[in-house]
Amino acid sequence: MALQIGMVLFQRLTQLDFTGPHEVLARIPGAEVHRVAKTREPIVAETGLALLPSTTFAELPRVDLVFVPGGVGQIEASADAETIDWLRAAAGGARWVTSVCTGALLLGVAGLLRGYRATTHWAFLDLLPLVGATPVDERVVIDRNRITAGGITAGIDFGLTIAAEIAGRDVAEAIQLHLEYDPAPPLSAGHPRTARPELVERARAQVAARHAERAELLRRLTRSD
Repeated sequence: MALQIGMVLFQRLTQLDFTGPHEVLARIPGAEVHRVAKTREPIVAETGLALLPSTTFAELPRVDLVFVPGGVGQIEASADAETIDWLRAAAGGARWVTSVCTGALLLGVAGLLRGYRATTHWAFLDLLPLVGATPVDERVVIDRNRITAGGITAGIDFGLTIAAEIAGRDVAEAIQLHLEYDPAPPLSAGHPRTARPELVERARAQVAARHAERAELLRRLTRSD
């Protein structure tokens, strides 16, 4: 039977959180990738790219791997009972429960990261304890069957990690080669570890309102859980 992968879509997600892993996971031999959402209506990413769901939560009750991206829309999705209910139900029968970027916070709202080590985008790493997770500042974190990745571009690293877990190193390396995934960034400001301090402070200021909104929502939802 084909490996069933359910990749969650919601409005105003970060498209690279989704499309980076999708490009890798869809190349795993025997994998069937489902783009699952509440409805089949087009999903518009936060930068305007439209994505089409291939199925709905009601039509896809069981998957082997659950994947959740992040983005601005993660805030609204975290407060959506239908999304959270599907995540909880699907994760109960899944072999892997996974995320990229602030998708980890969505998993956390569903109660799926309590007692697990996890990561997310560097700007929101400190929010993971609000959902019972132990934050780890690494590109990809594996804790039992929970696999989480950092922000946005870490999704390709995540996808290759999953490919190696599922199909073995040879398959994962072949996918990497076909994708020509050979990073050689022209700049060295991709993480607070390497970026200039003033640039990091400016970036934190730019996301401060979103950070506060996420923190308040997580506190409210975890209190009511």
